[in-house]
Amino acid sequence: MATEEEFKPLGKGLSSSLHSSAGVRRQDPPSNALVYLAPEYWDERFEEEEHYEWLKDYSHFRDLLLSHVKPTDRVLEVGAGNSHLSEEMYRDGITNITCTDLSPVAVKRMHTRFQEFPGQCMVAAEANMLNLPFDDQSFDVVIEKGAMDVLFVDSGDPWSPKQEVTDSVHSMLAETHRVLTSNGLFISIAFGQPHFRRPMFEAEGFTWTMQYATFGNGFHYFFYYLHKGSKDPLDIKSAIASLDPIQENLDMVHEHMDNEDFLLNLTLVDDDS
Repeated sequence: MATEEEFKPLGKGLSSSLHSSAGVRRQDPPSNALVYLAPEYWDERFEEEEHYEWLKDYSHFRDLLLSHVKPTDRVLEVGAGNSHLSEEMYRDGITNITCTDLSPVAVKRMHTRFQEFPGQCMVAAEANMLNLPFDDQSFDVVIEKGAMDVLFVDSGDPWSPKQEVTDSVHSMLAETHRVLTSNGLFISIAFGQPHFRRPMFEAEGFTWTMQYATFGNGFHYFFYYLHKGSKDPLDIKSAIASLDPIQENLDMVHEHMDNEDFLLNLTLVDDDS
């Protein structure tokens, strides 16, 4: 991992660390979250950075995850980056895991890390979560942690996202739905609030319903779990009826969050919430 050279103010209480690799200086967190949409940003970052956990590490939602995922489940993690979520699940007995990312740099590092685990159950593969290279009904569980949030960084009005953003999110969800078994489970660990995510999750054609829990001290993150086969694919009434903001008192104060988490969250929360 590159060494931290200096810190400079970034506004809204954030700071940025500047890293150097092969003469290239990269700002972390970046001054604008839109850079998260650039594949070359992630390739460069993963070359320098060995490990980073968005939305807290596994220990904060371990009990939630283990209450839904069985040791025998075939698990796909999409947009894994340099998170160690899959390794932590493996240590808890969930060993049949395919870990994917769009970045070949991240996948190469996964291959290296996974060599310490016995057998051939931990697999790393380069894959676009909007167009997965897997057969229908290949997995019992699909997990994403922060990957979907990145699709929303240029969404505009959170109540009415840009069409290209809606299309990308729908493609991701459709691919997730496709590769899940008939009673499979999708877990989405995210910043995005339920009143924004429900219309996406429960769009026509999907046979799951959205449920969620929260975790985190102070600031709340969302642990969404959606069981495929739990609703009629033509039933969109629940999504339409659930557009009112949630009534929970959720703390959005950034002092409780990692600096980079806060930067990404700024693009996702409702300013009026």
